[in-house]
Amino acid sequence: MDEDLAATIRELKDRQEILDCLHRYCRGVDRFDRAAVRSAYHDDAIDDHGEYVGGVEGFIDWAFAYHEQHQLRTLHSISNHLCEIDGNVAHAETYFTFYSVNREAPFQSTTSGRYIDRLERRDGRWGIVRRICVINAFGSAFDPEGKAGDGAFFPSRRDLDDPAYMRPLEIDPARLTSR
Repeated sequence: MDEDLAATIRELKDRQEILDCLHRYCRGVDRFDRAAVRSAYHDDAIDDHGEYVGGVEGFIDWAFAYHEQHQLRTLHSISNHLCEIDGNVAHAETYFTFYSVNREAPFQSTTSGRYIDRLERRDGRWGIVRRICVINAFGSAFDPEGKAGDGAFFPSRRDLDDPAYMRPLEIDPARLTSR
C-alpha cells in the first residue's frame, strides 16, 4: 500500500474512532452507563459543563444525579461534527441536541449546543482530555428570552474568540468547581 493511501486510511479510522467516542458518551449518559461515559474520557480529563467544571469521575456523578433528579428520559443527539486531527491530538466541535421528558413542568424540553473537545490518542485509544459544553439555546419553555445559556456555561460567541478556535483547548482553572 502506498504512503498516501495508508495516511488516508489512518485518518478515516481516527475520525471514526473519535466519532464513536462521542457516540459512546451520548449513549452512556442517556442509559446511565458509567462505563460507556467513562470510556469517552482519559483519566486526567477536565469537563466544563457549566454548573460542573472538573474531573471526569465527578462529572459523571454530577451528570447522573442531575438527570435522575430532573428527567424521566433523555436523548442526546449529535449532528454537525468538525474534527481537526494532528497526529495524536484532535480538536472537535460537535453540535448536539438534548431532548428530555422532565419530572416537573415543562414536561418536555429541548436544548441545543456544542461540545468543544480536545481529544488525544493514548495507547491506541482516542479519548477526551478537555471538553467545554457550550449552550446555544434552551427551549422556549425554560428560556423565553434566549439568555439562560449565558449563565454558568462558557459563553457561545459568533467570532474567532469562540472556544471552538482555542488551540490547544484548555479549561480556565478559575472555572473549576470540583477536582
